[in-house]
Amino acid sequence: MRNTHLLCFCNLILILSFQFASNFVPTLSAPEAAIVTNIPGFNGTFPSKHYSGYVTIDETYGKKLFYYFVESERNPSKDPVVLWLNGGPGCSSFDGFVYEHGPFNFEAGKPRGSLPTLHLNPYSWSKVSSILYLDSPAGVGLSYSGNESDYITGDLKTASDSHKFLLKWFELYPEFLSNPFFISGESYAGIYVPTLAYEVATGIDAGVKPILNLKGYMVGNGVTDDTFDGNALVPFVHGMGLISNELFEAVSAECNGNYYNPTSGNCESKLSLVDREIEDLNIYDILEPCYHDTPSIISLKNSKLPLSFRRLGETERPLRVRKRMFGRAWPFRAPVKDGPVPTWPQLMNNENVPCTNDEVANAWLNNEAVRKAIHADSANIAGDWELCTDRISFNHDAGSMIKYHKNLTSRGYRAIIYSGDHDMCVPYTGSEAWTRSVGYKTVDEWRPWIVKDQVAGYTQGYENNLTFLTIKGAGHTVPEYKPQEALEFYSRFLEGRKI
Repeated sequence: MRNTHLLCFCNLILILSFQFASNFVPTLSAPEAAIVTNIPGFNGTFPSKHYSGYVTIDETYGKKLFYYFVESERNPSKDPVVLWLNGGPGCSSFDGFVYEHGPFNFEAGKPRGSLPTLHLNPYSWSKVSSILYLDSPAGVGLSYSGNESDYITGDLKTASDSHKFLLKWFELYPEFLSNPFFISGESYAGIYVPTLAYEVATGIDAGVKPILNLKGYMVGNGVTDDTFDGNALVPFVHGMGLISNELFEAVSAECNGNYYNPTSGNCESKLSLVDREIEDLNIYDILEPCYHDTPSIISLKNSKLPLSFRRLGETERPLRVRKRMFGRAWPFRAPVKDGPVPTWPQLMNNENVPCTNDEVANAWLNNEAVRKAIHADSANIAGDWELCTDRISFNHDAGSMIKYHKNLTSRGYRAIIYSGDHDMCVPYTGSEAWTRSVGYKTVDEWRPWIVKDQVAGYTQGYENNLTFLTIKGAGHTVPEYKPQEALEFYSRFLEGRKI
């Protein structure tokens, strides 16, 4: 009898053990080898955990994409995970990390070109979310491949590769799979974001594992559609008082609203006058001066801007916006069309991105001690870090993004299209026009949105959770110019609150 009881007890233990094992999900955590414990130039304590390193998306030749992951400073187990992509094409997402919404503010080193000093950024987006900075495609920033043919790419290949990265990344960081996931970016990431979101959404529908918890996406001053983008400049510069009413009426009469693809000599002639009137302005932010000579000399050639207009761009920020060097950026009225897209160095004959001083980021990311600390390969393996590279050959092969936006929002994904309203590179007038053209019913009429009892910009909401938003006084890289306001609308959007 005693042996029978003992046998029954043992069987019960086995059954309970089996049930426990079946229900038990082991606690998995991020790879310890990826954790960043210290960074040269910063002497404080990280307010949250940082991880960085490579994810190999093709083992054959070692195609490696570099990431830097900052856990939320609030509640990383619950807060959203947000992927950040800069544009170009060919520009590193460390642009966003260093100059916009990363965990640090970078103070230029002394003497010039030496290691910068890092301070905590009070307006970092990691205050309310975990954020994943990705250098994409291979050949950009710290990402690279052992096969140079991988540097020939385009919209669709980049989206596919970034999706592969995400699937592998979430396998490495499975504890974040249940967190709400958003995809965000600016400028040419107006192409990257919706194409990648579509890849992810399609993968979710097909049951591709791991299944990501995609909730929505964000696009800032983003390239979208050649017609809307190309026709945005003339109404913008007229509305901003940068060309006369007489010139606006003349160009409108000659071009019949078709400003980016003129069909007559008279139209082209009038458009040349528009270009001439605005050529001395900083295309990324018409409120900011361009720097024509040495960094200590400021020369604002266009005297039409009163000081009161310049003050509109002022905001509460710990450090100044990076200095802008003289020169135009993306050619006026030159939207992205199907086919090869020149990178910034190719446009500028191998010179740096015009109007942009990237010395601080260069000094930091090309320092071997920094590279070692963030688990990046050395320059003789991965190459020198550049803000924007000409190492890649890029093809625009996804067409207009409007069809992607319609598809994603109609499937229930939330989207915010935001614009710094003083950016002349991708003017808000184009973004406002194409969001309206989608044809959704307006559910939140045009109105101001408020930060600290002040108008921070304007917004209009459409059905299917599509929102258009402007940020008053901001340029092309919104969080760089208006960090406090950017963190505010970002927080409200992620939490699903009214902006």
